[in-house]
Amino acid sequence: MSINYRLILPIFLFCVSCGEQKKPETKMNENETSIVKLMTLDPGHFHAALVQKSMYDQVDSTIYVFAPEGPEVKDFLNKIESYNSREESPTKWKVEQYFGGDYLKKMIGDKPGNVMVVAGKNSKKIDYILAAVKAGLNVYADKPLVINPEGFEKLKVAFIIAKENDVLIYDIMTERFESTTMMQKMFSTIPDIFGELVDGSPDAPAISKESVHHFFKYVSGQPLVRPPWFFDVNEEGEGIVDVTTHLVDLVQWEAFPGEIIDSTDIEMISAKRWPTVMAKEKFKKVTGLEDYPKYLQKDVKDGKLYVYCNGEMIYTIRGKHAKVSVIWNYQAPEGTGDTHYSIMRGTKSNLVIKQGAEENFKPTLYIETKDSEGFEEKLKLVLEGVIAEKFPGTTAAKTANGLWRINIPEEFKIGHEAHFAQVTENYLQYLEDGKLPEWEVPNIITKYYTTIEAYKMAKGK
Repeated sequence: MSINYRLILPIFLFCVSCGEQKKPETKMNENETSIVKLMTLDPGHFHAALVQKSMYDQVDSTIYVFAPEGPEVKDFLNKIESYNSREESPTKWKVEQYFGGDYLKKMIGDKPGNVMVVAGKNSKKIDYILAAVKAGLNVYADKPLVINPEGFEKLKVAFIIAKENDVLIYDIMTERFESTTMMQKMFSTIPDIFGELVDGSPDAPAISKESVHHFFKYVSGQPLVRPPWFFDVNEEGEGIVDVTTHLVDLVQWEAFPGEIIDSTDIEMISAKRWPTVMAKEKFKKVTGLEDYPKYLQKDVKDGKLYVYCNGEMIYTIRGKHAKVSVIWNYQAPEGTGDTHYSIMRGTKSNLVIKQGAEENFKPTLYIETKDSEGFEEKLKLVLEGVIAEKFPGTTAAKTANGLWRINIPEEFKIGHEAHFAQVTENYLQYLEDGKLPEWEVPNIITKYYTTIEAYKMAKGK
């Protein structure tokens, strides 16, 4: 990863000078036998609770919560209680909580744990991360870690400090564990089926990913109440730097698996943003508030809220054209939910994930072969070989329009909420190893470089 250290050094020295000067006391290393202890800081997003939807052998059953008083932390605690009291596989979390305006200072001062979990206001996240790594704490954070250029500069500094203090920063990339995405990646590495990734063009990118989300939805069986600041792009971030984090991550992860991607490998071609317009009655339904708070008035026109949560970027990554887009609607049609579309174009076939009505709104992988001669036999061998090792029972069926639909057994389709446990198990292994994969940190930095470059281009900065 290429970083201009001459530009970073003054920021780094400033951050160190305003933080703790002594060597941190709390870190994970091969000599420690202590169990992982989680501290949840300012849980303003429901993803914070989803980390605790499962128990983990390596994690102490007591979690420490530091937060300002308010409805968000109450919602977090209610979700933990619901997991503890459910009939099927109840969790056994015990919660030690501290409420107050000095919650960050209190967490850093007391340090009852060794891992900070954070999911909430994205505007504050990078400052939380900096404070944590300077105190020798590992970081497990919901995306995005940064939402603006100033935050990106801090992130680069945070990784320098984390390396100095032997702690890990990791963002929660749940989409890597979605079964059709994993399958798409696997097929893309098999030359007999996929060939190799084409260069593509802006109109027909080599790899495209589109994500459609909804403001009103159900989480853990209950209607999701979103905090009003979620609709403030100064707090949550614009769509082009928020959900796109997952999609940019998948582009790197699928197109160049296990490889280090540098910011110099990225060239932004175009980027745009546009709002979702929300009437007051819809805002009330999803937040419970009768009116828009004062801090949202800047985005209100003719009595309606304009939320810049939609974005699209087209760029090249090592010469391969990529397109990433995110769309936010108010509510999904009955029986549906958030959807995902993806295509990887190969020299021998295209790998396409669809999630429309034809798929009963469930993500489904198709293979569109460019040469049908002998393809069925090759596909059969692959399904019975490398695919069966990871996803036993997977089959393929030819559709009426000539595509091959890949039928993944239901046992591998566990859903978005369950992916948090999978990512957490992954992170716990990295803590035990004392390091992330060699490519992970530079690729995290490049991922956020990409989203921030798109943000700057879309806003004309």
